[in-house]
Amino acid sequence: MEYDFEIEKIAKKINNSKAKKVCLQFPDGLKEKATEISKELEKKTNSEIFIWMGSNFGACDVPFFLEKYNFDLIVNYGHSKI
Repeated sequence: MEYDFEIEKIAKKINNSKAKKVCLQFPDGLKEKATEISKELEKKTNSEIFIWMGSNFGACDVPFFLEKYNFDLIVNYGHSKI
C-alpha cells in the first residue's frame, strides 16, 4: 500500500505559517520514508526540517520535551486519517 504524504498540503502549511524550524514525526513503519519527505519539504519551503526518530504511537504521542528546541511546527504522520 502506498501512502499519500500530502507534501503539497504540508508545504503550504509551512509556508503560510512562516515556520522556519519544523519537526516531522513518524511511526516506525513510515520512518524509512522520513529522509525522502524531509528533503522534498526543504525544497518546497525555506524551512529547516528535523526528523524525530523516537517512538511515535499516534497523534497523542507528541514528546513534550520537544518544546525546548523551539520548533515552529510539528507534523505528526500516521498510518491512517484521524
